[in-house]
Amino acid sequence: MKTVLMVDDEEKIREVVVSYLQKEGFQAMEAESGNQALELVRGGSINLVILDLMLPDMSGEEVCKKIRQFSPVPVIMLTAKVSEDDRIQGLTLGADDYVVKPFSPRELIARVKAIMRRAQKDSLLTEVISFQEDELVIHATQHEVYRHGQLVSLTPNEFKLLLTLARHPDRIFSRDELVEKVLGFDYEGDARAIDQHVKNLRHKIETDPKRPKFIITVFAVGYRFAGGDVS
Repeated sequence: MKTVLMVDDEEKIREVVVSYLQKEGFQAMEAESGNQALELVRGGSINLVILDLMLPDMSGEEVCKKIRQFSPVPVIMLTAKVSEDDRIQGLTLGADDYVVKPFSPRELIARVKAIMRRAQKDSLLTEVISFQEDELVIHATQHEVYRHGQLVSLTPNEFKLLLTLARHPDRIFSRDELVEKVLGFDYEGDARAIDQHVKNLRHKIETDPKRPKFIITVFAVGYRFAGGDVS
């Protein structure tokens, strides 16, 4: 049974969402503050977080940012903010989806289910990850990548970039996230350096680098992996 954490300081909203989650077979936990949410996520038993942005002790954006420092757990942001800039900021901080209040509980649950299905492919920690009927195959431990059965020569950073994206299909990574994961926390250069690594990687693994099907650009945010057909 998957566990969903509902984080909101309004008790009535928590009750409604928890009720719908339980009816759909999920185990539900509740938190009314950011610190309480962080403590529960650190416990390691949470499979998805529904996170309101207006909390009494810290903003939901700050909570999401802190979660991303130690956990890849999917996060759905729940907020009254409706502008495109707000949504982009949420995605940039590592949110997986964004639901605007007032919301339909049925729609929220549908999004939870969709992310859970996707999360079954997330964090693909197997030794060999294959996409598109072996068109692209990644051997994690050996640091080898094959395209149509042919070994592809990648730099260490290109391999780390590809593996990071491929282990989380369809999750949007901001440039800053990728810089930290690929180039390291102590990297002091421009985050746009990741764009050059993506460009180089596309030339090596895409049939048409100008029309990529594996590494997709998410305008104003970053990149996502869209390989599909994981085996």
